[in-house]
Amino acid sequence: MIVCLCHRVSDRDIHRVVGEGVSNFELLQDLTRVASNCGNCLDCAQMVFEEACAARGCGEKHVHALGLSAAP
Repeated sequence: MIVCLCHRVSDRDIHRVVGEGVSNFELLQDLTRVASNCGNCLDCAQMVFEEACAARGCGEKHVHALGLSAAP
């Protein structure tokens, strides 16, 4: 699914970047430009990022840094 229409960033792109070791949302934004233009995709991008981190086992500290709650 396309998460960011402005920069054509998909959920697969976010999962790929997290799989390559990115565990910080701001770095994800720098690399992919997701949620850096109009901002309409910010919530979705953060949710996909959280899911990707959980799947990879990044740890809760990165999720909490975004102000999101970790899944139980």
